[in-house]
Amino acid sequence: MEKFSRSFSDFFRKTDVVLWLLTISAIVYSLLLISSMQRAGDYNYLRPQLTAVIVGMAAALVITFADYRFIIKKWYIALLTGVILAGLVFAFGIKVSGTDDTAWIALPGGYTFQPSEFIKICFIITFSKHLSFLIEKELLHTPPGVLTLLGHALLPMVVIHLQGDDGTVLIFALMFLIMCFTAGVQLRYFAILGGLLTVGIPIIWNFVMNSEHRNRFLALFDLDGNAMTNYGWQQYQGKVSLASGGLRGNGLYHGSRVEFGIVPEQENDFIMTVAGEELGFIGCMLLIVILFGIVIKVMLNASNATENSGKLICAGVFASLASQTIINIGMVLGFFPVIGITLPFFSSGGTSALSTLVCLGLVQSVRGHNMDDMETAKIRRGSQSRIRL
Repeated sequence: MEKFSRSFSDFFRKTDVVLWLLTISAIVYSLLLISSMQRAGDYNYLRPQLTAVIVGMAAALVITFADYRFIIKKWYIALLTGVILAGLVFAFGIKVSGTDDTAWIALPGGYTFQPSEFIKICFIITFSKHLSFLIEKELLHTPPGVLTLLGHALLPMVVIHLQGDDGTVLIFALMFLIMCFTAGVQLRYFAILGGLLTVGIPIIWNFVMNSEHRNRFLALFDLDGNAMTNYGWQQYQGKVSLASGGLRGNGLYHGSRVEFGIVPEQENDFIMTVAGEELGFIGCMLLIVILFGIVIKVMLNASNATENSGKLICAGVFASLASQTIINIGMVLGFFPVIGITLPFFSSGGTSALSTLVCLGLVQSVRGHNMDDMETAKIRRGSQSRIRL
């Protein structure tokens, strides 16, 4: 019993307890919103979400105990996994209700699975290894080294674009930029890339974006026409739901607009409107505080990491969570076009919840094993001091 108590205490001493508490808070809050929202239809969103959360928490705990450096050393397994997942989509990909892409795979029991969520994890692992290798070989500041990084990032982005999931492509692009910045890639390369993207805007608009993408963007500026009828309808109704909640909301399970499903995809991209109508401005702010608390804690773990690969893993998780959070909230408020970005933890979707928890497990692994390193170094310094005496 004493050994178990010591192990339990050691676990909480080494891991980020505040991050665990914020994670559990986000999970509980999301399950409440999903349980309230699902009365709008016959499908039980709560059951698969709860299953994914339980499996995800178990996976996060296992990964917390695993040494992230061992995971980085096995980067080729992550690479192979990502390739297989991408290939499965091209072979068996389907389009699900409420989406305009074929980035899903059907599972028994009527469930679906989105491989791109797990390809994110594979990318974080392989790209962290790639960056660490270039730093070690002093190739990070050379043009060939930077070009290999660009090629590494473009490969999954092109594959996912061909699946039609351009919202996820944007998340990959932001992960690439933030991880490169964290690693120390020189600013001139970012300036060159920014210049190329600026020059390429007409090409992106005419040849990369399809008509639906362009209409969603234009809907932001067409409040009297398009926003009321077609591509801007979802955002318009979402803002009405947010406004209808006032300061304190109409009460959980008492939102009439939620009950009748007025906002399309309120269980997914627009889950924040459920919080806005039923829990009001206070509920929305609580949601935002929890998410940004998680993002900040991940960023702090990145800054406190003792070596490059751990720092870069945390940076990749930070980039994924922060970009999804900012873009999703911006979509709901009408600042950004609707591009199918889910709100981490809160949006209904077992694949997203599971992959997010796995990512946080990686962050906790970095934190715990870095604590081990610091304690070992402290013991060695103490031993050396006694030897000198």
